[in-house]
Amino acid sequence: MAMPPKIFDPALIARHLARRSGDDFVMDLVLGDLEERLLALIRDFPRALIIGPDVSSLPAGGRTAKAEFPFTRLAAFTPDSELPPLPEGEFDLIVSLLHLQAVNDVPGYLAQLRARLAPDGLLMAAALGGNTLTELREAFLSADAEISGGASARVAPFIQVRDAGALLQRAGLALPVADVETHIVRYSSPFALMADLKSLGAANPLVDRSRHPANRTLLTAAAQAYAQRDADPDGRVRATLELIWLSGWLPHESQQQPLKPGSATVSMAKVLGNKAK
Repeated sequence: MAMPPKIFDPALIARHLARRSGDDFVMDLVLGDLEERLLALIRDFPRALIIGPDVSSLPAGGRTAKAEFPFTRLAAFTPDSELPPLPEGEFDLIVSLLHLQAVNDVPGYLAQLRARLAPDGLLMAAALGGNTLTELREAFLSADAEISGGASARVAPFIQVRDAGALLQRAGLALPVADVETHIVRYSSPFALMADLKSLGAANPLVDRSRHPANRTLLTAAAQAYAQRDADPDGRVRATLELIWLSGWLPHESQQQPLKPGSATVSMAKVLGNKAK
């Protein structure tokens, strides 16, 4: 079996995260979404696991409409591996937050999580979507083309929402759901955005990145291209943050099943009130 290509550098990601210095507003948004999604579930999850880039930021417990429950917390992006060693045993709920978008073998990772689910267990994952930082990506592509006549990968690719449901099905999860929430964040300048990304530990994580740091000429050209395309009348610039949520259940006989073709007892014409002869 062919190994997946190495797109992300997990050791580099771990170093970036270790140097974080700012409040992680992205994780705050994700945790707020998670709480709302859990509260909508009428289930109890006595054995729950949550995985994220910073254990200290992860909640120690969660709530559903039915009960409160504790989380086993697990750090993602360790220096020696992109996949944390999953605890033995089966979990009624596994939550992965802001990890999936920087995993080289996404199907393999989802398969590992599936293997730790109890029957009728739920997997939930939040990841950065494909339109995240699209303005910055386009600005750097324009600046590279202008200065060097080529292009370097300076902003990581992210998961496309159209692919998310297929990933869940490939992992063998039932009742797959994928939805997206888009946030527009505004900054005083492109340089303020770049500084914020660095403080969040979100610098370029790609294996195939340029080994030459962006110089002042390139950064200035990128900032100019950014402002020309994505500035508001007040001079502030827009940055897209797209959050994709995935959920799927380990198959179980108690779950809803699709009807077999030809098993309907009422014709569509009758349902629609079709009186044509």
